[in-house]
Amino acid sequence: MYNLLDEEWQPVLVADTGSVEPVGLLQLLTEADRYADILVEVPTQRPALYRQLLLPFLLDALRGQLPADADAWVELFTCGKFTSEQRAGIRQYAREHRSLFDLFGPTRPFAQVPGLRTAKDETKPAATLVATAALGNNVPLFSSRTDGDELRLAPGMAARWLMHTHCWDTGAIKTGVVGDEQASKGKTTGNPVGPLGHLGVVMPQGRTIFETLLLNLSFKKRVLPRDLPQWRRGDTTDHPCATPSWQQRPPTGPLDLMTWQARRVRLVPECDTDGGWYVARAVVAAGDRLELTPDDEPHTAWVVDLSTTVHHRQRDEEDEPEARSATVGTAVKRPLRHVVGRSGWRGLHALLAFAHAPEVPDRPDPKRKPTRLHQTTQLLMSLAEVRGELDPEYPLQLDLTGLTYGAKLGTIEDAFHDQVPLPLAALRHDGPVRAALLEAVLHAEELAGAVNRLAGDLRRAVGADPVPPLAWQQAGERLLALLDPLVLALLRDLRKVDDDEDACDARLTRWEEAARRAAWQVAEDLLHNETPGIVSGRTVRMRDGEERTFRLSSAESAFRGALRGILRRATAPASTATTTA
Repeated sequence: MYNLLDEEWQPVLVADTGSVEPVGLLQLLTEADRYADILVEVPTQRPALYRQLLLPFLLDALRGQLPADADAWVELFTCGKFTSEQRAGIRQYAREHRSLFDLFGPTRPFAQVPGLRTAKDETKPAATLVATAALGNNVPLFSSRTDGDELRLAPGMAARWLMHTHCWDTGAIKTGVVGDEQASKGKTTGNPVGPLGHLGVVMPQGRTIFETLLLNLSFKKRVLPRDLPQWRRGDTTDHPCATPSWQQRPPTGPLDLMTWQARRVRLVPECDTDGGWYVARAVVAAGDRLELTPDDEPHTAWVVDLSTTVHHRQRDEEDEPEARSATVGTAVKRPLRHVVGRSGWRGLHALLAFAHAPEVPDRPDPKRKPTRLHQTTQLLMSLAEVRGELDPEYPLQLDLTGLTYGAKLGTIEDAFHDQVPLPLAALRHDGPVRAALLEAVLHAEELAGAVNRLAGDLRRAVGADPVPPLAWQQAGERLLALLDPLVLALLRDLRKVDDDEDACDARLTRWEEAARRAAWQVAEDLLHNETPGIVSGRTVRMRDGEERTFRLSSAESAFRGALRGILRRATAPASTATTTA
């Protein structure tokens, strides 16, 4: 009826011309080197399409034909396109499994459960699938559509939102369906959000879809025979996904993980007056639940909490199978989430957190043990191993996405998306580029803190309380907005230096000079305050009982000292700002 292999359902950006072209799955993959990117309604659809369809299709279709080591990966990547044998393998796989990619197939609709229904044969509006559409108590800001408007999805759009639902759907209560033994009183409770909803997704992107595919296929990961994508599991395997029943379990491998069916869904296709298909109704019910996010999840960085440990018993090799050794403590490791409202580069310390490499340069107290550490993504660790074989000026981008859910997980409160250019040289854990980037990020945060202290001191000088920490009204947030294009320019500029320490230091010096000017731009607005009493100031009793006098001159002096301590490379005159002490 509507086969995703052939129908032109996915718009792509043509690399050479910049034009938009709709293609089917088969053309998209076999000609992946021709296209720069897939086009989506919202940024969170991009990782959903790659994980639910593009990457697992390649992994399953090209078993034994994908690079098995670093040298083979580099050879294929520098070739710039799939080999003729690999393209033939993709086409052969499509012929063998054609019926499994029919979006509206009567027996095995793609990523759905055939005949899925409630006890009363109820369906819901297609807005159930669309994260940006108004539905019930989910009322997105600036939406031009109300809950009462019918939403008709074209087949391609329905396919994208279907895969998005499996990855990012809200949690809490879901409709109970016939055949779900764990449903009670027509509903299933306790549903978690989709598996990507727990992550701060980090996807490496290249110049073409082919390069992006390879950047997201680690040569270190092997696919076991029992690991299958959702379209091959159906209702006959150990972990069926085309039935109303669901399980809580760990994934069997990367194919299972990427095509995780977090919901049981049935699209209800209809024909318009011109004979074209559309989707206005759907059934969405509870699906499989991950026991926990596996350590080999490729698209997230990690937080390792050293203050909390999980204790387990470990076998000794010489003991009998039933014998156990002493208790061993393991630090708690959890996926790192993006912070909504913060630029992606502010998380570079985590994205460049390699083993045995310091996260913060020049730690002020080396004797103080950190309570938590970060660990970068598996894909970036793999790329670090081959970076020396690639063009140092290669324009690698990191596509960062995430969602924030409401208190009961039933609504989407906010979304995060950013793209960060990353020099390949930054992946060298002991290289000057990595150290320069971490220093720039650290100093940006310290400059924001210095501006916030200046604003706080000036407010105390006129008898007001400082703006609360983390409030968006803080002056430091304005400074960070000014620093954003400067940091992105530094990231792109550092692609040109490779491991040249002198060139790297020169660029960092120029960045510090620009950062100093930006800091004074914000500071001068604060210092030119005409509020009565700000010059003479006020004496304030602090929390520790000490009395301090805050006035305009002392606040400016403290700010100048902070800048000198933070930006040691920049030696330009601080500012033309003056006070009338």
